[in-house]
Amino acid sequence: MAEATRVCIIGLGSMGMGTAKACLAAGLTTYGIDLRPEACAELEAAGGKAAADGRTFAGDLDAVIVLVINAKQAEEALFGAAGLAPALKKGTPVMMSSTISPEAARHLAARLDALGLTMLDAPVSGGPVKAGEGKLTVMAAGPDATFAKLEPVLAAVAENVYRIGSEIGKGAMVKIVHQLLAGVHIAAGAEAMAFAARAGIPLDIMYDVVTHAAGNSWMFENRMKRVVEGDFAARSSVDIFVKDLGLVTETANKLAFPLPLASIAYTMFANASNAGWGGLDDSAVIKIFNGVDLPGTKDEG
Repeated sequence: MAEATRVCIIGLGSMGMGTAKACLAAGLTTYGIDLRPEACAELEAAGGKAAADGRTFAGDLDAVIVLVINAKQAEEALFGAAGLAPALKKGTPVMMSSTISPEAARHLAARLDALGLTMLDAPVSGGPVKAGEGKLTVMAAGPDATFAKLEPVLAAVAENVYRIGSEIGKGAMVKIVHQLLAGVHIAAGAEAMAFAARAGIPLDIMYDVVTHAAGNSWMFENRMKRVVEGDFAARSSVDIFVKDLGLVTETANKLAFPLPLASIAYTMFANASNAGWGGLDDSAVIKIFNGVDLPGTKDEG
């Protein structure tokens, strides 16, 4: 029997943990790196191996998935004082799945290339549940040889793999366009539900109507259910969308391309963060609307 692919997930947050468990379920030998002892303990309880510093097992790895919050964390995890990249075998593929700018993707790919490593520019979407089921959508760009090396990993974590081409940065760009839609849909859903609440419409009824009618979207159905239930415990936080929509608007500025809806959505999330709700679920953007009675929350006393 062929030896199982040995993969390491850097960043065991909700997406990273789900992805790691999907790799385990697919029979891959799975490692994780996270600074939080509780995250490492969770992965080890599931059958993986984990550490705050992965350099001790880096030389054994066949692939790496990076699922940290932003480009700064990705660079630190790969090239910082305890960076994994210098300890990897030559030719090890790194699947960069964090949401970062095209420029950051190209920069990281160049640094990896200088060490004899290869990168797939491969952001993901689907949320923690689909991550745990191995049903993520991957939007990836990179050399054919890198796709081939990562085939066992992609098969374990993804239901859909879109090959955007060979040019690093194109995958990141597709994710940025996607995040424009995701953020605007959440913001629009929050505005609609706040409007309904102000008009005295029970939110459970409003939710049921929309999810069975033409105004529905995946984001409305997923996120506004949390509003109806008063459950703002973070899966993807308000601050994540401050970061992502900030990236959207910055990228558009570089292209001199106006994005009026994305700019408004960014302002809504930034206002929610400024009000102290940045660590709550991104659906908590609805809290910016004053004079609206919302269902009680499960995470706030």
